[in-house]
Amino acid sequence: MVEEHREREDAVEPPAYTTMIRDLPQGERPRERLRDYGAAALSNAELIAILLRTGLVGESVLNMATRLLSKKEGLDGLGGLGRATFAEICSIRGISEAKACQLLAALELGRRLVSLHPEDRPVINSPEDVNNLVGAEMSLLDQEHLKVLRLDTKSRVNGVNDIYIGNVNASIVRPAEVLRPAVRDNSPRIIVVHNHPSRDPTPSPEDVAITRQIRESGELLGIEVLDHIILAGGRYVSLKECSLGF
Repeated sequence: MVEEHREREDAVEPPAYTTMIRDLPQGERPRERLRDYGAAALSNAELIAILLRTGLVGESVLNMATRLLSKKEGLDGLGGLGRATFAEICSIRGISEAKACQLLAALELGRRLVSLHPEDRPVINSPEDVNNLVGAEMSLLDQEHLKVLRLDTKSRVNGVNDIYIGNVNASIVRPAEVLRPAVRDNSPRIIVVHNHPSRDPTPSPEDVAITRQIRESGELLGIEVLDHIILAGGRYVSLKECSLGF
């Protein structure tokens, strides 16, 4: 009876004074943006806002989602959210048990998707495929992040690894660190991806130098570096297509 009562409480619509998605300006509503442009076009905060549905008095649900992902008041990004416990999520201001359950359920579905059989995993055939997979998450980050997509011989995604957060330049990035996940998991191919917080995806000389170093180190280890994609402001540049570092 107690559980039944709680379920009824969760089903009740929030009070009228709570800021909801429908209260946002038309062009900023995540659900409508998802409908019109697809889920890949939404930021992490927008996707989480759809799950949360309601914000607080004086705080929109989109701002709440952004705060949830912040390092200062929240869980330090999507990775932090993925590692958080039920209690830790509930400790964030405005996150009820029902909201925490919705978030954890969505994260678990994502984990199960990654663990699908190889034939069900995403296939990367072009830079656009890379952008569709991680572009929405990375292009709006306020720090540089470098990730590695591990691929099998048919370019199916085996996994995505975070390698660096902060300044991604030739003096800091070590090819061994970039290639390590592929060596450990015996992945024959990788694609390197990083973002430019400046919202300009134009490759720098340092980006080209990093690409060349990683590619040459990969050749020694029998790992093919298919591309290095730079994401910024909803756009992307393929260094392979530009013949930079390849």
